[in-house]
Amino acid sequence: MLDFPRWKKIWLWGLTLVVMLAALPSLFSTANLTWPEALPDPTVNLGLDLAGGSHILLEAEPSKVAAQRLESMEESVRSVMRRAEPRVRIGDVSTRNGSLSFMLDDSSQVDMARELILPLSNGEGLIREWDIAVVDESRFVLTQTPQGVDNAVTAAMDSATEVVRKRIDSLGTREPTIIRQGDDRIVVQVPGLEDPEQLKALLGKTAKLEFKLVDQSALPSDVAQGIAPPGSQIFPYAPTSDFPGQSLAVKRLGGIKGDSLVDARQSFDQQDNEPVVTIQFDQQGGSKFAKLTSENVGKPFAIILDGEVLSAPNINEPILGGGAQISGGFTAETANNLAISLRSGALPVDLAVVEERTVGAELGADSIRKGVLAMMIGSVAVIALMVATYGRFGVYATIALAFNVLMILGIMAILNTTLTLPGLAGFLLTIGAAVDANVLINERIREERNKGRRVVQAVENGYREASRAIYDANITNFIAGVLLFLFGSGPIRGFAIVLILGLFTSVFTAVVLTRMWVAGWLRKSRPSELHI
Repeated sequence: MLDFPRWKKIWLWGLTLVVMLAALPSLFSTANLTWPEALPDPTVNLGLDLAGGSHILLEAEPSKVAAQRLESMEESVRSVMRRAEPRVRIGDVSTRNGSLSFMLDDSSQVDMARELILPLSNGEGLIREWDIAVVDESRFVLTQTPQGVDNAVTAAMDSATEVVRKRIDSLGTREPTIIRQGDDRIVVQVPGLEDPEQLKALLGKTAKLEFKLVDQSALPSDVAQGIAPPGSQIFPYAPTSDFPGQSLAVKRLGGIKGDSLVDARQSFDQQDNEPVVTIQFDQQGGSKFAKLTSENVGKPFAIILDGEVLSAPNINEPILGGGAQISGGFTAETANNLAISLRSGALPVDLAVVEERTVGAELGADSIRKGVLAMMIGSVAVIALMVATYGRFGVYATIALAFNVLMILGIMAILNTTLTLPGLAGFLLTIGAAVDANVLINERIREERNKGRRVVQAVENGYREASRAIYDANITNFIAGVLLFLFGSGPIRGFAIVLILGLFTSVFTAVVLTRMWVAGWLRKSRPSELHI
């Protein structure tokens, strides 16, 4: 059991040194030293509580999800009726009181219309998301079911969480925390970002981009009073546009939405050098855009972002190729933020910032200093106790303890994980577990010697018997750590990561490495007595 062939020693030392070297870039950054650029620099990310940063709580507005579903259902109903053979003609459409109602021109087509609408009213599985009623022989009334609205809000929040993640990733930040809180809230924590305004500007924008034809029949006096012609709706101009404070009437249906965008970049207009955003549609979106502009040459169309008109230029010629340019009084920063938002996709639901706070880096640095101080005091006390109690074996345990800390840091750097304040507590817990393992081994060896075993046999039996207990104890801790990681979030996961990694490294250093060192000493010195 104490036999260590050369290849095994080389492998163990090689693995240990490589992992410990990976910890050096993180130690350099903590000490404000510069790591050579020519060398790889895996580093441990610091969480919000250690590095400082921004915390924002976003809350959705479920009522707007219902309104969006209503508009989408209207377009779907019009589309299936138009494509039906024979075509089903419908009259005025109303969306009052959260229901969609319309009357058929020909009451004999009621059954046919119901068959066309029925597939639109069902959700996944057996869930009915819309109730369909026919009143006055030919008027259909479609009402959203509560379960349908709940499903839509849940799906919208899942999509919104992913969109928020994409936008923050575009900032180049490392290890942000983005988690759902309850049914309609999202918690966002970005370590290292101390400007919550930048985060709010990015996340507070829905980035719902639309291209709609301007309703030229609308009277300016009616538009100014908020009165839109049938089939149209009124949007205000954006404050940064050329007509702040004014409004514009556009066709309510039709047009193109920004969900078919494949790219958006900040650039500069070639004529006036103003910051603009260039966009690119996918093949389907590009075809629709080309068709829209080809059929409406000479007419104005409005570029609408989040319910505000950025501009309403005339279509001078068909725009082919699927590309376009958005201008609207941007600065380079706002244009870049808009490009990021458009690339990430529009938020499926409006999110309002209901809480924001900034965690200063000084607080995190103070936590690190105190954590390191606690580790140093604890380590010195443990080292003194181990050396005084077990002599040479205590020295081996001390070296293993130092290796253990460096290996945890090294593995965390290689895996690019995040160290949080609870993670520091995990470090202290790991040190205690590593020392416990060595205490158990040394006490077993002492018991074997007291039974009259010879030195080598006592060491062999001590390691073998203690290892079983150590493995059993760490397996239970490992299960607890995995459960914390799976069901926890944020700092709890940070603690679980350090705990799990610490279990592996403490067993490796306290059992495997110390046994190799002890075996080497026994083979070289062949002692007749152990001072343990």
